[in-house]
Amino acid sequence: MDTYNLTVLKYFILTGITDLPELEAPLFGLFLIVYMISVVGNLGLIILTKIDSRLQTPMYFFLRQLSFTDLGYSTSVGPKMLINIVVDQPTISYNWCSIQLTFFSMFITTEVFVLSAMAYDRYVAICHPLLYTIIMSPRLCYVLVVVPYLYSIFITLLTVIKIFISSFCGQNIIRHFYCDSLPLISLLCSDTHEIKLIILIFATFNLVSSLLVISISYILILVAIIRMNSSEGRHKAFSTCGSHLTVIVIFYGTLFFMYAQPKSTHSLETGQMAAVFYTLVIPMLNPIIYSLRNKEVKQAIHRKWKMCLNILLKL
Repeated sequence: MDTYNLTVLKYFILTGITDLPELEAPLFGLFLIVYMISVVGNLGLIILTKIDSRLQTPMYFFLRQLSFTDLGYSTSVGPKMLINIVVDQPTISYNWCSIQLTFFSMFITTEVFVLSAMAYDRYVAICHPLLYTIIMSPRLCYVLVVVPYLYSIFITLLTVIKIFISSFCGQNIIRHFYCDSLPLISLLCSDTHEIKLIILIFATFNLVSSLLVISISYILILVAIIRMNSSEGRHKAFSTCGSHLTVIVIFYGTLFFMYAQPKSTHSLETGQMAAVFYTLVIPMLNPIIYSLRNKEVKQAIHRKWKMCLNILLKL
């Protein structure tokens, strides 16, 4: 069996987004536009929050990390998906499949905790404004980012290694458009109970712990806002949290739609579309949401655009 697996499983066949040839060109064009907007938007936010002197606060430090994780997991899936749309038989090599799964899982797990850190940052900013710079020190900000990365690397390597040292059967068709853990596990011949248990435990911990931090933070924020006497202060507090709340609702809403619905109502097409939404569309939406709803980001974009125009006019 081991010899058979080593000689046969040099690559996996991905089912792709659609089986209809007439949809391949429109989907390729659509997803290419979405991915390019995502890359430009997230790279733009990373650069903007790094070089603009007025955006050197913890809030924009975490926004930069959010853009980096968005760019990371969308890039681990997007380019290969676009290539597979236009080829006759969408495939992915054995080694690249493990690499894709590793980077996708690492960035998507880190994003969950970056969103939690952003919620805590908003809580401190609204409930303890006078102590904000003291509590949200550069050291704490780095800890709130580095620890999730180390944790996500650990659990990702644990699950990926467990999957790829197991014995695969002769079937090498992944019913997805990228290498994900659950479709891969269904191809294993060896006992999958331990791997599934590990994934379930860590996925539950990630979801519950992050939502707990976010929920507690926003409950305390809501209480603080209700106690405010000034309507202007309440409006400012709501506007400060608006972008982050929008991102959270879209992100977690998509995850719940994918994994919380009953299996009887869950179709492959529905799952594929939901996966496309959170792998490509959400990374595109996040920089748009923060650019349109955040006054300081809009002002920074305007300043940099004006500076670029002045430079061009002088040439």
